[in-house]
Amino acid sequence: MKILHLSDTHLDRSDAPNKHGVNATESLRLMLAELRHQRDIGAVVVTGDLADDGAVEAYAALRELVGEFAAGLGAPVFFTTGNHDERAAFGKVLGSGHLGVDGGDCAETALESAAGERAAVTTVGGWRIVTLDSLVPGEVWGHLGEAQLDWLREVLRTPAAEGTVLAFHHPPVALDHPVQRPFGLRDPGALADVIRGTDVKAVLTGHFHLQVLGFLAGVPVWVTPGVVNRIDLTAPPGTERAVRGASASLVELGGDSGPLFHTLHARDPRAHETVHELGEERIRAFIDARAPRD
Repeated sequence: MKILHLSDTHLDRSDAPNKHGVNATESLRLMLAELRHQRDIGAVVVTGDLADDGAVEAYAALRELVGEFAAGLGAPVFFTTGNHDERAAFGKVLGSGHLGVDGGDCAETALESAAGERAAVTTVGGWRIVTLDSLVPGEVWGHLGEAQLDWLREVLRTPAAEGTVLAFHHPPVALDHPVQRPFGLRDPGALADVIRGTDVKAVLTGHFHLQVLGFLAGVPVWVTPGVVNRIDLTAPPGTERAVRGASASLVELGGDSGPLFHTLHARDPRAHETVHELGEERIRAFIDARAPRD
């Protein structure tokens, strides 16, 4: 099965440029237009930071744009929350986050924990797609609570016909980079304990706005670059540079060599232009103010 994996759309409540001069809705439209020639897509997965400020209007616009695109492919859509998202607005517009080709909620099983975490399961072509909720309100870093992990453990007790794919926002892997290390998924070992030895074949995440491949308990973890912009790691050490250029990923499951991951880039005439650049002092201040404390 093929999955189109997008992340970090950061839609605003209005179809207008953000504070950095980037129109997030236009970036998404451009990316979807470039993806229109893809064939045999089984699912579209969007791993969080859907709305930049959690506005209902942003989720409605996202549902319309991505839903119409996916319906044209004959594929369901699976959305997860990210640190910029707001759970109540997400649920009001997207329900469980699992939308069928007809636009209706298609989740087979769903969880809403006492803490408000939202997780769901849907099977597509024998593949079980599980979305998790790594959002910690008000924080940049992510966490999967005990209720979610217990629920996931029960889900995975019975193998799927083809295998399982997990999708959530905060990566449980990171490069040796000052912003990635403290702001990914906290306590990835807890998730590793749950998925080790199960039928999980891939973990799909976003958040870092660049592509990274790593492993957790022997399972490939793919971080897809952002739709609204991407992070350019050619910037000087200790700094951060974001540049224009919408990207997405094609994930091919199964076969002798799967899963395979391929990055797709929109043809943007302004691609690679700097969106913002943060020096070492600002990066240190950002980390000091927002990194998790034990």
